[in-house]
Amino acid sequence: MIKLIIGKKGSGKTKHLIDVVTEASKKSIGNVVCIEKGPALTYDISSSVRLIDTNVYGIAGYDSFYGFLCGICAGDYDVTDIFADATLKIGGRNYEELADFIARVDSLATESNTNILFTVSCDESELPARIFDFAVKA
Repeated sequence: MIKLIIGKKGSGKTKHLIDVVTEASKKSIGNVVCIEKGPALTYDISSSVRLIDTNVYGIAGYDSFYGFLCGICAGDYDVTDIFADATLKIGGRNYEELADFIARVDSLATESNTNILFTVSCDESELPARIFDFAVKA
């Protein structure tokens, strides 16, 4: 399942994400992964969660981001939840490309039986309606 935390900058998306990651780390019987751009969440996320900085791996653009998510799922069958902060900073601000990305990730999430949540820093009305064919608002 794909979920989105949507809101303008400063609306509390990252705080909400931290709460959801913390809850998942307590409930998951597998592994929880949190992806960020830059080392912003180092002290906010439990050490039981695999925290990954996309800057370290040179992830930029939705194709690269999708491949990275595939690698995480392929490399660890025990991943139950993946959380990604600053999705537009990683993939780009093209909302049509974001919609295509979400559609591809939906198939990956189904195939790998993984819950995936993204934060998206924009107004919900800016997003193409088709995104919500694959994702729900968290």
